[in-house]
Amino acid sequence: MKLTILSTSDTHGYIVPTNYVRRDQDLPFSLSKAKTVIDQLRKAATGPVLTIENGDYLQGSPLAYYAASIKQDPQLETAAYNRVGYDLGIVGNHEFNYGREYLSQAIATLNYPVLCANILDHGQPAFGQPYQIFEKSGVKVAVLGLTTSYIPHWEGQHHIHDLTFESPVAVATHWLPRLHELADVVVIAYHGGFERDLETGEPTEALTGENVGYQLSQLPGVDALVTGHQHRELAGLVNGVPTTQPGYRGANVGVITLNLTPTATGWQVADASARLVPTGEAKADGHVLTAVAATQNATEDWLDSPLGRVQGDMTIHDPQAARLVETPYIEFINKVQMAATDTDIAGTALFNNEGTGFGATITMRDVVTNYIYPNTLAVLRLSGADIKAALEQCAEFFTLQNGQLVVTARFAKPKPQYYNYDMYQGLDYTFDITKPVGQRVIQLAYHGRPVAADQFYEVTTNSYRAAGGGNFAMFDPSKIVRENQKDMTELIADYLQAHPVVQATADHNFTVLPKM
Repeated sequence: MKLTILSTSDTHGYIVPTNYVRRDQDLPFSLSKAKTVIDQLRKAATGPVLTIENGDYLQGSPLAYYAASIKQDPQLETAAYNRVGYDLGIVGNHEFNYGREYLSQAIATLNYPVLCANILDHGQPAFGQPYQIFEKSGVKVAVLGLTTSYIPHWEGQHHIHDLTFESPVAVATHWLPRLHELADVVVIAYHGGFERDLETGEPTEALTGENVGYQLSQLPGVDALVTGHQHRELAGLVNGVPTTQPGYRGANVGVITLNLTPTATGWQVADASARLVPTGEAKADGHVLTAVAATQNATEDWLDSPLGRVQGDMTIHDPQAARLVETPYIEFINKVQMAATDTDIAGTALFNNEGTGFGATITMRDVVTNYIYPNTLAVLRLSGADIKAALEQCAEFFTLQNGQLVVTARFAKPKPQYYNYDMYQGLDYTFDITKPVGQRVIQLAYHGRPVAADQFYEVTTNSYRAAGGGNFAMFDPSKIVRENQKDMTELIADYLQAHPVVQATADHNFTVLPKM
């Protein structure tokens, strides 16, 4: 008998095949296209099928933002996920971006169970059950739900109050023997990725515990491992365990096939395979589109609402160049952050390579497609030594290759981390990429004076960075002196209401050498 395990992960609310840069797109991803492929795979399967939604569905797209922040109604989004026919879902880290209460409301609207074994509230699972047994054509399949335990490094306490995040490896080690007593097949559905090279086992990132997929694959008794979080496109055997990670925004469906043979007491896995099926050429499923049609139209209208005007050029023509030479868009975002928190130092990133900055008229569409994360702001009291250490870490973003400045490999692969390179306003600084890592900040001044290592400064960052997100060890919640709990997209809109005409200016306070 063949058991097929289908999965999506990190769809991030991209239900319709658009990135919302403009109306009426048909791009090669989306939940609606994934649904079509899932139906095709179910029809072609010669045995039972189990379908998993592997987390990070509640945040990411403008539609998800509209449902959460404008309407405060998760069902406007989850109605589409209910049309897919999932057997179960997993909690992702971005599910907490709108707070624990909103997540609980969203889970209550789903027509499939959500599993989470390692996030606890006073010792008990906070969201659904730790595992569930599914009987498929006489085969008992146990699924253990796990989520990256690194969430407290990103989320403010007001979003995760009363919760304990246990190690996925420790929790899996506890449950696996019990699950094999209860079921024929044991599957781990883990909203997390891989911390090591899948072939050599060598670390591919700092071993912080954010990703522990490789460790999970080494545990005895894992018959299949579904992963996500890193937005990688992976399928194959890792330590003999079939595993998938289907990318981002529903671009692929993960397929694990287990060939089962009967035993005296049930079934066992004889061999296994894994693959990804791209969704780009599929037609979007009409039932999924219908479920969010009214919300999609309302979102598009909301996105087109004008907020302000630009005098000058605030567009981004080349994202790599925009990280080397300050652009008016980056300076504008930092000005918004400083105005919202009453500081004169702030840092922000160009989060991806899709943002194009602002044209002559700024709409909400421009705001949410450029500032893509639901960040709030925090003010940190940092020493000059902290600031220099943060800038040195930012300087690691670049590498010289054949005389050209390029993005350092670990920031580009396996998951692009453009959001981990910050550009600051209120400081004058210079990077020299020809120098060794840790010695690249060759000039650093504040109001014309050198930044002193033992002097303290108030610096505004987004909430992710303020908590140490991106492994910025010099930042942590103990250094936060105040916060602004409004979402940055709201703060940008508020700023434009107060300043309906903004000047596109860049004072070029930072320099990256050698100049290209």
